[in-house]
Amino acid sequence: MIIHNSEEFDKALLANKVVLADFFATWCGPCRMLAPVIEEIEGSAGDKFAVLKVDVDENEKLAMRYGIMSIPTIIVFKNGVAADKKIGLASKADIVGMIEKQL
Repeated sequence: MIIHNSEEFDKALLANKVVLADFFATWCGPCRMLAPVIEEIEGSAGDKFAVLKVDVDENEKLAMRYGIMSIPTIIVFKNGVAADKKIGLASKADIVGMIEKQL
C-alpha cells in the first residue's frame, strides 16, 4: 500500500498488528532494486502483516518522525511501535526474518 500522508500511515499502523514500512524515493537506485523484493513480500503477506511504501519526498514529516536519514530504510512495527529497523539494501531473507520475529 502506497502511503500519501501521515494520517494514512497512522491508520494503517493501528489497523494491523505487524507492519513493514519501506521508506524510499523514486530517484534512489538501491530503492528501485529493493522494490521487487518488497512487492514479492507484500504478495505473501495475506492478513498476517501489512506492507506500506512511504516516499520520503512526498512524506517528509513521516521521514522526520522516524529519523530517516538514508534510504532505503525498512522499519517493522509491532502494535504501532517500531520493533526493528534496517538501513540500506537488504535481502528478502533478512526482511522476512525481521517480520517473522514480530509475528
